[in-house]
Amino acid sequence: MRIVLSGGGTGGHVYPALSIMEEVRREQPGSEFLYIGTSSGLEKGIVAKADPKLRFEAIEISGFRRKLSLDNVRTVIRFLKGVGRAKKLLREFKPDVVIGTGGYVCGPVVYAAAKLGIPTMIHEQNVIPGLTNKFLSRYTDTVAVSFQGSEGKFPGAKRVVYTGNPRATTVVQADALKGLSSLGLPEGSRLVVAVGGSRGAKAVNEAVAAMAPLMAGLPDVQFLFVTGEPYYEATRQQILAKGKTMPDNLLLVPYVHNMHEVLAATSLIISRAGASFLAEITALGIPSLLIPSPNVTNNHQEANARWLEKENAAKVILERDLNGTFLYAQVERIMKDPGRHSIMSRNSARMGNREAAGLFYSEMLKLASR
Repeated sequence: MRIVLSGGGTGGHVYPALSIMEEVRREQPGSEFLYIGTSSGLEKGIVAKADPKLRFEAIEISGFRRKLSLDNVRTVIRFLKGVGRAKKLLREFKPDVVIGTGGYVCGPVVYAAAKLGIPTMIHEQNVIPGLTNKFLSRYTDTVAVSFQGSEGKFPGAKRVVYTGNPRATTVVQADALKGLSSLGLPEGSRLVVAVGGSRGAKAVNEAVAAMAPLMAGLPDVQFLFVTGEPYYEATRQQILAKGKTMPDNLLLVPYVHNMHEVLAATSLIISRAGASFLAEITALGIPSLLIPSPNVTNNHQEANARWLEKENAAKVILERDLNGTFLYAQVERIMKDPGRHSIMSRNSARMGNREAAGLFYSEMLKLASR
């Protein structure tokens, strides 16, 4: 089978595409792939790290602004140029199916494939669909959604199916012992991970840094704080300015490349509420403290987070209420209460979909074999 994957901008759009690729390779080892992304997003580096031999091609594209702007005219021009380049790549590669997993780059790629009569499928990670996927839903053959009950968000689509997020399948196969070992921690460690996303998040970092002096109150818990490359040094200095030394039970790092293995060993997560990340933590049954970003389209991260909170799998902390003392109190409340932790863990696992990659693969096969 020959498959084109497209998704970009953030890791949340890229990792599901790579999970789909892994599932296809398990089922059909001889399959060939082409990844189409942008050169400015995270996808090029993530793809190269995941599979240095995977062919990667770039298309330059940007998103629409929500008010009249000359930039929107430039975006239309880039889109049309992107469609032309995508058609050229697709004619050359001759895929059986084209899959889009979100981000602006999917627009010209999936649209071009649909116009060429190539079977197409898009994946929506969030409760509230993104602008690109809403546009593409009128042209693609199948829309796959991550949240049960969100199928009705695409009224003009030919077909909408619930598959869950393929990334969930990848993390449940991860080795927790490898995750702990990579951090220099012994088997059985109780691990709390704080992460603001692929690039980090200033507000989350400031709150976790302010919480650092309080971590000594949980001496049997190990904290991993992933700052994001741009924030690492400033965050380290902020922690040292407060406590003079780094807390003994805190490991501060700019980025984690084996996050799936680390998550497999995690007892509690402090994070934003990106959909792919939520798919991972629910697949593993991890309780969470979710700090949705207020700077995303349609406030979709809060909608994602409330979905977990409603089922008592997470506690939502809005950014306006966030500070180190309050955040630590929430961590302590869960980590010092085994009963509460167990209930949240069970609820989280109940909401996860470990078979998501297989379900997506089955739907993709229907398209490719038509």
